Amino acid sequence: MRIESGAHMIGKTLSHYKILVQLGAGGMGVVYRARDERLERDVALKFLPGDALTDDEARKRFRKEALALSSLNHPNIATVFDFDRQEGVDFLAMEFIAGESLAAKLARGPLAAKDVALLGGQVAAALEEAHEHGVIHRDLKPGNVMVTPKGQAKVLDFGLAKLMRPVDDADATRSIAETKALSGTLPYMAPEQLRNEAADARTDVHALGALLYEMATGKRAFAEERTPQLTDAILHRLPVSARAVSPRISPELDRIILKCLEKDPENRYQSAKEVAVDLRRLASSGSAIVAALPAPTAWSGRRAALAAGIAMVAVIALLLAFNVGGARERIFAGAASGRKIESLAVLPLDNMTGDPAQEYFADGMTEALITELSKISALKVISRTSAMQYKGSKKPMPHVARELGVDALIEGSVLREGDQVRITVQLIHGSSDRHLWAQSFDRELRGILALHSEVARAIANEIKVKLTPQEQTQLASARAVIPKAYELYVLGRHYRTQRTIDHHKQAIECFRKAIELDPGYAPAHAALVEAYVWLGEHGGLPVAEARSLAAAAIRKALEVDKNLAEVYTSLGVWKLYFEWNWAESEQAFKRAIELNPGYAPAHHDYGRSLGIVGRFEEAERELLRAKELDPLSSTINGHIGQIYMFARQYDRAAKHLQQSLELNPNQPSIFLHILGEVYLARGRFAEAITRLQRAVESSGEPSAHFEAMLGCAYARANRRQDALKVLKRLRRRSEQGLVSSFDMASLYAAFGDNEQALAWLERGYEQRDTWLVTLKAWPWFDSLLPDPRFQALLRRINLPQ
Repeated sequence: MRIESGAHMIGKTLSHYKILVQLGAGGMGVVYRARDERLERDVALKFLPGDALTDDEARKRFRKEALALSSLNHPNIATVFDFDRQEGVDFLAMEFIAGESLAAKLARGPLAAKDVALLGGQVAAALEEAHEHGVIHRDLKPGNVMVTPKGQAKVLDFGLAKLMRPVDDADATRSIAETKALSGTLPYMAPEQLRNEAADARTDVHALGALLYEMATGKRAFAEERTPQLTDAILHRLPVSARAVSPRISPELDRIILKCLEKDPENRYQSAKEVAVDLRRLASSGSAIVAALPAPTAWSGRRAALAAGIAMVAVIALLLAFNVGGARERIFAGAASGRKIESLAVLPLDNMTGDPAQEYFADGMTEALITELSKISALKVISRTSAMQYKGSKKPMPHVARELGVDALIEGSVLREGDQVRITVQLIHGSSDRHLWAQSFDRELRGILALHSEVARAIANEIKVKLTPQEQTQLASARAVIPKAYELYVLGRHYRTQRTIDHHKQAIECFRKAIELDPGYAPAHAALVEAYVWLGEHGGLPVAEARSLAAAAIRKALEVDKNLAEVYTSLGVWKLYFEWNWAESEQAFKRAIELNPGYAPAHHDYGRSLGIVGRFEEAERELLRAKELDPLSSTINGHIGQIYMFARQYDRAAKHLQQSLELNPNQPSIFLHILGEVYLARGRFAEAITRLQRAVESSGEPSAHFEAMLGCAYARANRRQDALKVLKRLRRRSEQGLVSSFDMASLYAAFGDNEQALAWLERGYEQRDTWLVTLKAWPWFDSLLPDPRFQALLRRINLPQ
């Protein structure tokens, strides 16, 4: 007997199951709702395809798997009751689940962020249970997840993909059938499945990431429609971040999804349990799930206001051109009566494409315009970090201007259609909310860099700011850029702002691809240096590898463009942390500031370097200048507190960091970990532990340095067992080159083992550990100062005495 989908099956009885209605059909067979006449309950009968179990041996293996499945007892797993063969047909009897499939739910659009975390957490918990019993799903997808009317997720079909030869499945993609030689559904497969390698729990984690991505955005992580392109994308290409597709997604949910989707299983979550924990934490955090975004009506109002502003400017332009009724004198007299514009902020440009996937492009245009304007020494321009915090803000313009301390604001929009880009900007007087000027600019994407400069020059001309000859040359010297290279660069910058190891790795991939397409695009080379240095500092790359890769990138950046502040800032960081050449590092930072006085990162990194060598007044001056340019930057505010700690001004450091934490509650980890270090230096160990524990927890992906500082606090508080656990964990990671010798030395110094501390510092010297340049600044090495070996080490590191 051959079982097929169709009405002729309804009413038939197999064994003690009476078939009631067909529920669905797909590559894994036909599913019916049936009545178990023995136990008087409804069940789901899954009839396997006729060619699924080709012989008794296959049937024996499947029975063994069915027994394993029946042992899974979990609220988020559909229970398997029975496996039988009747009239030549194999079938499973499973729990009947009222509700709808996740696929049907997603057909109506993406889920609310909180539902993504809640349902995703349940699916992760189901995988966790199965994995603990040695069962891998291998074919997790929306069609294999049911959602009950009460919002409970139930995962179906555990392990079936391994034991059955799939047939065509309309659920795969349009024009994509399930890959016959492999187990699973192509759009949700992990790279190792496509390479026909052994699947393990991390394979299911990848599928879970694809599931979460689709739940959050309504789109597949890999949307290619043809099998070759889709296979290539899964194996080699990074998915666009979920947050770039749907800006309502929080950075933390985006991080979880992207970590699940890592190509290398070693870089993913190592278990479904880890994903479940992060999703539960996210679901319980409430507001942390959704990134702050405006209501659609607010954006509509902004767009309408922008259009009205442009129309008004057009009318004013005609009045000025013909001086109707003396308009020219009256209008300029009004403008002249206001305060001169010497400072401004570029607010996040509105993405007018209607495509959330282009949000990162609009953000990149915002950043580029800020960069161009910051080259003008007579103008204070607020940096990207602070400006982007007003994305979607409904605050009145005077309020924003007051918070940022500026005379005027720039707002506007970006519209991209193919290779054509239009940017529309308007100048708004900060205190009065008076619209002073508006203009639209059109360019091909290839000329995007020239477009940035053109807009900056137009703004400078409108506010009558004087450009030096050098600034005029800089703003007029923009080169053409390969459009795709620019897109990748902008996307990489977007990833870097997330400040996690995974996102930095994605950023590096973007920068590399941008450079492959356009080797002469200097900003991509400079950004690559910054990313390598950051990964080396935070345990994302072995220090030696980070040093080597950064060296090549900085050499190339200098070959390409010697007049870019970003390049010299990266050079200053390189010279300081990797070459320990403080004098040349200082020269590079000064050159960066000379090229772009308004470039906050140059002031920031120069200030940190001054603090490291004990020039605290100069360090404070540079860092406060960085803060003036980027007042809401958590990193800059955190490092100001750290410099006070380096100067042993602990009360001042604690007060500054506590105030910064209150002002930046959404980015707590940097303030908490430095505040913990301050309390550690002051001997207030219980408070240090509390802050450092919160820093580790809130960072989502703690760096080795965070953990090392927590271990130091445990050791100093005589919580020896806790400290030893941290030490053991970090020693294991240090064997892979992912923990700084400096951090290991800090731990041993906290244990009072100066010999081991010195031994690890010597090892750090041999490895050219980036952290060693800060050695003189940290209070916990003060006990080593009298030791001649420590003094000799400081001399070898070339630190100024």
